[in-house]
Amino acid sequence: MLRSSLALSFLFLLGSADLRAQTPFYQGKTITIIVSTKAGDVYDLYPRLVAEFMPKHIPGNPNIIIQNVPGAAGLIGTNQLYNTAKPDGLTFGATYPALYFEQLAKRREVKFDWTKFIWIGSTVNSSSLMYMRADTPYKTIEDVRTAPTPPKCGATGVTSSAYYMPKLLEEAVGAKFEVVAGYVAGQDIDLAVERGEVQCRAFTVNAFFAREPFITWRKKNFVRVLYQTGHKPDRRLKDVPLFNELMDKYKTPQNVRSLVKVMLAADEFGRPLVFPPGVPPDRVKIIRDAFDKTINDPALRAEAERRRLDIDPARGEDLQALAKEVMSTPPEIVERVKKLIGK
Repeated sequence: MLRSSLALSFLFLLGSADLRAQTPFYQGKTITIIVSTKAGDVYDLYPRLVAEFMPKHIPGNPNIIIQNVPGAAGLIGTNQLYNTAKPDGLTFGATYPALYFEQLAKRREVKFDWTKFIWIGSTVNSSSLMYMRADTPYKTIEDVRTAPTPPKCGATGVTSSAYYMPKLLEEAVGAKFEVVAGYVAGQDIDLAVERGEVQCRAFTVNAFFAREPFITWRKKNFVRVLYQTGHKPDRRLKDVPLFNELMDKYKTPQNVRSLVKVMLAADEFGRPLVFPPGVPPDRVKIIRDAFDKTINDPALRAEAERRRLDIDPARGEDLQALAKEVMSTPPEIVERVKKLIGK
């Protein structure tokens, strides 16, 4: 009798262990995405879109929630992700693509190592543009170059394209801007443009075509676009010069072009999703695979089109390699980065 009871207990324990082994890790759990900006900003719209469609592609179908941690052009939320999130695969972040500038410049506020993030993927390349109020005298970059008074551009932190692109234009083609920093998010800059506090803003092409007020602004010809980055013109931006074309026109020297290459690598990082260091490899693979399936899900693609959100994804492995590359920037170029962002 005792022997039979022991045998039954052993079989029960064996069955329970087998059941636990077959239960997906993410079943019954909740994933949090820390988004390093305000709700409603385009950097927020992309992770929210992913959060809607990703659960069905993760074994166990977990819930996904968004936690917004805005401030300092993504630095506050990114520091929080790196230093306080448990490396258990239940928290990842949507960060700003140019925060590696801060680490290159060795700013004391940086509490992360760009190369140690575990890169999940990016939803879209983030080529940039600059809009200018149409009622200003600055119709082209040449007008800015020759203006007696530089236009005012609004910005958040130094790693937002709103800050570094005007500075980069000054380095590359001699177009001077007065950058007014300190806005919490892009939406606040847009309101400042409407109020006439500033006249311009540099930011991403996909944001310009994704939401208000830009849809209405374009209809009313409230702003014009002065340049675009990227290797080829965006079909929606007619007669707008590429940044590279401007450098050719104004004969930008090679050392400045090397600086531009490092800075514009931020375009390739796009709208990245990252884990903090230390997440187990099997969970990284699950989420990377789920991201790849999610971003190619026809339902997500249809919804993205309805919401005017461009999709041009990058794989986590490719971003991991790019992170190592930019952090291996030669010292002489790092010094130029420091100077440009005011180190």
